Amino acid sequence: MNGYTKQELEEAKVALGSTLQKCEKMQEGGKLRSSQKTLNDRQVKALQIALALIEKEMGCGDAD
Repeated sequence: MNGYTKQELEEAKVALGSTLQKCEKMQEGGKLRSSQKTLNDRQVKALQIALALIEKEMGCGDAD
């Protein structure tokens, strides 16, 4: 992830965290059909991975 400033990583972390929170809220609602649920589940996992990688790049502790 070379070439990104700390500020850019912080902004990305905030934006991805917000999107993750919205996706998780949709899961809790239980109103998604099967294909929508599968897509949402995959989006949640991808966002979690992206946030972990950003935290690792920033040196913010464990990325597990």
